[in-house]
Amino acid sequence: MTQPTRRQLANAIRFLAADAVEAAKSGHPGMPMGMADIAEVLWNDYLRHNPNNPKWFNRDRFVLSNGHGSMLQYALLHLSGYDLPIEQLKAFRQLGSKTAGHPERHETPGVETTTGPLGQGFANAVGFALAEKLLAQRYNRPEFEVVDHRTWVFMGDGCLMEGISHEAASLAGTWGLGKLVCFWDDNNISIDGEVEGWFTDNTPARFEAYGWNVVRDVDGHDPESIKAGIDAALSQFDKPTLICCKTTIGFGSPNKAGQESSHGAPLGKDELEATRKALDWSYGPFEIPEAIYAGWRAGGTGTLRQAEWEQLFDKYAAQFPEQAEELTRRSHGELPDDFIAKADAYIAQVQAEAPNIASRKASQNAIQAFAPLLPEIIGGSADLAGSNLTLWKGAHTVVGEDPQANYVHYGVREFGMSAIANGLALHGGFLPFDATFLVFSDYARNALRMSALIPAHVIHVFTHDSIGLGEDGPTHQPVEHVSSLRYIPNNDVWRPCDAAESAVSWKAAIVRKDGPSCLIFSRQNLAPQQRSAEQVKQIERGGYVLADAAGTPDVILIGTGSEVGLAMAAKAELEAAGLKARVVSMPSTNVFDRQDAAYRESVLPNAVRARVAVEAGVTGFWRQYVGLDGAVVGLDTFGASAPADKLYPHFGITVDAVVAAAKAQVAN
Repeated sequence: MTQPTRRQLANAIRFLAADAVEAAKSGHPGMPMGMADIAEVLWNDYLRHNPNNPKWFNRDRFVLSNGHGSMLQYALLHLSGYDLPIEQLKAFRQLGSKTAGHPERHETPGVETTTGPLGQGFANAVGFALAEKLLAQRYNRPEFEVVDHRTWVFMGDGCLMEGISHEAASLAGTWGLGKLVCFWDDNNISIDGEVEGWFTDNTPARFEAYGWNVVRDVDGHDPESIKAGIDAALSQFDKPTLICCKTTIGFGSPNKAGQESSHGAPLGKDELEATRKALDWSYGPFEIPEAIYAGWRAGGTGTLRQAEWEQLFDKYAAQFPEQAEELTRRSHGELPDDFIAKADAYIAQVQAEAPNIASRKASQNAIQAFAPLLPEIIGGSADLAGSNLTLWKGAHTVVGEDPQANYVHYGVREFGMSAIANGLALHGGFLPFDATFLVFSDYARNALRMSALIPAHVIHVFTHDSIGLGEDGPTHQPVEHVSSLRYIPNNDVWRPCDAAESAVSWKAAIVRKDGPSCLIFSRQNLAPQQRSAEQVKQIERGGYVLADAAGTPDVILIGTGSEVGLAMAAKAELEAAGLKARVVSMPSTNVFDRQDAAYRESVLPNAVRARVAVEAGVTGFWRQYVGLDGAVVGLDTFGASAPADKLYPHFGITVDAVVAAAKAQVAN
């Protein structure tokens, strides 16, 4: 083969994708075949990356939001020289391979974020682009643009139908993310067929209304048209760009091109052979000629680009050593050396001062203490900053060009907020937290799940944690939410009982690197609890003995959050009645469950079967700690609209109820 043409380079993507789907007997060949020409131009002419170092900090970020077309990305990574050999493509969708059905960040080198739930990759990309903009504002200096890269997104009709696309696109326009470029795969097809019956939006006008630069009428199969569209995007500096690419799904397939049948099923042996003939591809399954490989790797500029950037950064470090050291630390996800010591000192101070305050206020105090120590912290709230108490004295809005920008007013966009926070974390250089009322975690639910799945180091703050918020009533009173969040794998949930536990939960969430944390705080004041220095340290273990009895206890009371106070009061009444009670505070069941068996036994000895758990929420979750023969004081109905001090007695979440349950347990 002589020098391959652009179409031949793109056809390598098409057939790697179609062959892999055929071998797996499942997958989505249509999108990779339709977007192959766009991908070839972008990756060979514009994308700044280094296959030899997928984690180079100043690389461009590529996000495949329409993640069902994952074989497009795997083909690109393989052809470009990433550590993804052909054997992995042959094992597409098979157990243990690096080529899962949807791109997974923790599995595949070069994948920036896990995608599949449509629209979320796009929202993650908005987070990537915001991260780049803010880091550039803070660290760049004249002649030293050490932060200078773009975020490129592929997305389809399905991504744009999802409501999250509206939330994220609106914010991207408001923030003026000029280095965000999105390619809309306008093929007029979704799973159910041609989209005229359910997607008739004027998408270009919609994005223009959001404040985007829109490049219309790009022929997604014409390299020159694609290049012109990208060049138009690169000429825009203060607006994100949508490039509208008209494509044919399943391009090249004689009988399935343009049909929904090519979307989510193999072409079939005969149709695949017909496609080879139609596109003049005379090679067998997974066969790529050396000339094609050479064409894909002809540039070989990744290592050179990184080396040039490193030389620039060395010069930058010589002139701005403090900034260079801080950026390096942040980009590696490392905490300052003195953070743990300072955090522990603050926690000890809070324990000594013992304030009687709502845990949401204790949370704000912790933010005020920790944020000045961590320039990587970037906060935000979904239009509830004054209620969530997420603002601190050093908070600066991201709107504008402030180099100290570290706070996002997301507006009423809970889903978009949490998905963008995931992108901020995945980009590197930031530790994001977001916030809303706990009951509205439902709106953000899938992004919270993705935080844990990816995983992303994000802190999700939820306030107004129970019926204790009072008069707003059942629409705003969470009941099942805490337990449901605990059931998400790899998601640490903290519900602290006072200011000291609140500070510890913040420290734990900051220190944790391998996943998200949900911090759940009260609206109402919570009385401080007395603790020894050893008990303060044990808070970090998720559960600990807060107050014990002499000798073996007759009954163990387990509480979280505001209900720990009820357990402590019940203990006093039980002891007055001659019963020995142990109170276990369990701010994080997830963390407690990870402790060694000996520690868990020391807190919840198996020999003591009389147990009562108390939490203002659904009761079933606590059976794993009290047993089927134990008791749980909570509620399995929705709340009501009334003052908090009336609701707890109304629903039977009282000291008397805990005492009665404990006595019944002992009697049994």
